[in-house]
Amino acid sequence: MSPPPPWENRAVTGARFHLTFPEHLISEPVIHRLGTEFGLVTNIRRANIEERHGWVILEMNGAEEAITAAVAWLTEQGVQVDRIEA
Repeated sequence: MSPPPPWENRAVTGARFHLTFPEHLISEPVIHRLGTEFGLVTNIRRANIEERHGWVILEMNGAEEAITAAVAWLTEQGVQVDRIEA
């Protein structure tokens, strides 16, 4: 069994993001992986997904370190990530 991620049992925070997906990720379970791999609770607030591109307004709740790691991972995958300030 692997050790728990460094963000487990940390204070919970929330953030809202505008994610723009390239064509090759439209059918991939990217948001699902944010929950399973980073321990985040996600909430889709608005979305528009078409055949060649898509965007999502996504709330992420979890440890700040997990959100930071998830944003870095999304960027590595080719997702454009823009934080929406409240």
